[in-house]
Amino acid sequence: MYVLDNPVLQRELLVNLRTNRAFLLLGIYQLLLAAVVLVAWPSDERLDLTTSPEAAKNLVNLFFLGQYVIASLMAPSFAAGAVTGEKERHTYEMLLASPLRPGAIVLGKMVASLTHLGMLILASLPIIVLCLPLGGVSVYEVLAAYLGLIVSVILFGAIGVFCSSYFSRTSSSLVVSYLVILPLVIAGVLFWQTLEGDGTLRLQIALLVVPAFLLSAVVLMCSAAAGRMLYPPDVGSEGKEVIDLEREAEEAVGLVIQPDQFPDRLFAPPKKQQLMPDGRNPVYDKEIHSEIFSQGTLMLRLVIQISMLLAIPLMGVFLFWQIERCAWFSVYVIVFNMLVGPVFLAGSMTSERERQTLDLLLTTTLTPWQILSGKFVVGFRISAVLTSFLLWPLLLGTALNNSFWSNWAAVLAMFLVVLVVCLVNAVLALACSLFSRKTSIALLSTYVLLLLLYVAPPALLSLGEILNFAPDVAARIEWLGISSPFSALFAIPLDQNLKLTFDDEPANVGNIAVVVGYFLFSCFLIAGATLAMVLRLRSRRGLGE
Repeated sequence: MYVLDNPVLQRELLVNLRTNRAFLLLGIYQLLLAAVVLVAWPSDERLDLTTSPEAAKNLVNLFFLGQYVIASLMAPSFAAGAVTGEKERHTYEMLLASPLRPGAIVLGKMVASLTHLGMLILASLPIIVLCLPLGGVSVYEVLAAYLGLIVSVILFGAIGVFCSSYFSRTSSSLVVSYLVILPLVIAGVLFWQTLEGDGTLRLQIALLVVPAFLLSAVVLMCSAAAGRMLYPPDVGSEGKEVIDLEREAEEAVGLVIQPDQFPDRLFAPPKKQQLMPDGRNPVYDKEIHSEIFSQGTLMLRLVIQISMLLAIPLMGVFLFWQIERCAWFSVYVIVFNMLVGPVFLAGSMTSERERQTLDLLLTTTLTPWQILSGKFVVGFRISAVLTSFLLWPLLLGTALNNSFWSNWAAVLAMFLVVLVVCLVNAVLALACSLFSRKTSIALLSTYVLLLLLYVAPPALLSLGEILNFAPDVAARIEWLGISSPFSALFAIPLDQNLKLTFDDEPANVGNIAVVVGYFLFSCFLIAGATLAMVLRLRSRRGLGE
């Protein structure tokens, strides 16, 4: 019932593995890994395998760390909709009423969601085997790395299923899963690189300690998810939970959102006490009072608490200890907005289509600009307020540390970069929502676009430094950074008061042209996406049911 005769597992495997997307993703993944190995392959005619070539170590580290980061991004996208997908498809009640045990349901959902990702990882074995003859890495280290990678994927999947059991929407489950996984990914990368010089110790920890702790966490989270399905909360029609906001606030542990007090009222407006005044945008009024908070405030409370918990130690490290790396705190703020911001806008238009109310909205007297502005302002308002909570540590740290007083222009540029990121993320999420059919597709499309714009240019630049690209090629890659706020942050010039920790080299002199280019590129991107959305709504083609 749990594995061999599990109908949930069988059904999910058939649905997930027989799609064209599964084969396409497998092919793209293998081609990408093969291309990286081909580009990074040493160009020496003869290799001295007795000296443990550094190029081989860099290649294997790049191979495994890249897979680890990719798996952390892909695992929640497969697992975070395991239970919420049943709620969104209105089949949750039937699943609860079936004779299946809760443990069998949870196990079937998690195994099915991770099977495709496991196939991707195992399919990369032939490629890494090609790197073993280069030397520098033993077969035992490769096996330990794969074991740690597979156990990490299982943990990420369990986190996704666990979060999915507590939310009614896949988007909420996905963003909370990413925020929980983010510190684990950082810890895993730091562990692998810190113990790079002691391969024996790293091998022992990866084989004995890490799997024990991670598998214990997996068992606990799966048990909690199964228990929630065994004793589910009150559900109404179509499996939707009955949420009382006042009771939720009374029973909440930790942070409690109070809409009638500052600053909570900035993103959680109080209940309406009177009719909507004349001349107000009805789309905005409806979205801010019903759409965002109709599913409770659990996701918002978790997002605020997790983000602030991570912000405190990062503020101490990057704003008071290693102050020359202050841009990394802004990187954390941007990553937070990348994960959270699109959630509030990726379902703006797709939710209307899923509720079959889009035709009614299009036949009203509202102009396309009123519809888009109402949707945009609500989502941008919430994501900007949540992101501003993380800007207070940046403001506090730069104000209390006199080393930043002569760098006020650089600090101001960091704030402007974060503001532009909030705008770009919101506009792209709204555009993906307008051009997509489902909220999950819109959200994942937004994440893919942001990764291509933000992460791809600095990743290519780092790859060029590892593989020693030609100077002209490296210069072209650097100019691709005008689409990435990360490249812009590290191109902001800092004066000589900020010294590196381990040597006497001055702080980054910066590249102001990349910073200016980023702002110009972002303005054109926002204008182009806005124009495309307005034209799409005016044409009204392909927007109906």
